[in-house]
Amino acid sequence: MKILSAPLLALALALPLTACGERPQTNGNEETRLGQQVREATEEARKKMQDGNISISSDGAKIEIAPNGDLLINDSAVALNDSQRAIALRYRQQMIGIAQAGIEIGVQGANLGARAAGEAIKGVFSGNTDDIEKRVNAEADKIKASANKLCDQLPGLMATQQELAAAVPEFKPYAKMDQGDIDECRDGNIQI
Repeated sequence: MKILSAPLLALALALPLTACGERPQTNGNEETRLGQQVREATEEARKKMQDGNISISSDGAKIEIAPNGDLLINDSAVALNDSQRAIALRYRQQMIGIAQAGIEIGVQGANLGARAAGEAIKGVFSGNTDDIEKRVNAEADKIKASANKLCDQLPGLMATQQELAAAVPEFKPYAKMDQGDIDECRDGNIQI
């Protein structure tokens, strides 16, 4: 009998027991119960993003863009003309798109974790562990591809952020995204 690699076995043992009741999926693309629960939990976050202000992290300052394009710095609205507001709205939509892509990657990760746990436990009890790591790695590669697509959105976000900073001087001190952030995303360290 082949022994599972330590990381795969650790993953199987560390996941919530909820995943143990999963039936192996026939094509690997169906959503697990855990994935469904994560997706349902994130629906509220998605709605809040669409309907509420989007916060932009910045060293102690509170920067937000409202659904109507208002730019708020420390709860004070910055006067914007139509052109500036259009840029702010575009920036907001790009931020939402990236956040939603991140949420989707999280759902994919939950599905992978549940499947990996089920596969590993099934393999341990059946003695057939030969293909488990290969199947899990194939699914993990799909998640990496999704993460790369998220990273592909960052150059456009950075360009819009710079455009907004040029158009709205009050925003300029908070436009800190640079090529290093894009590179870190590619290295798996997403921090926007």
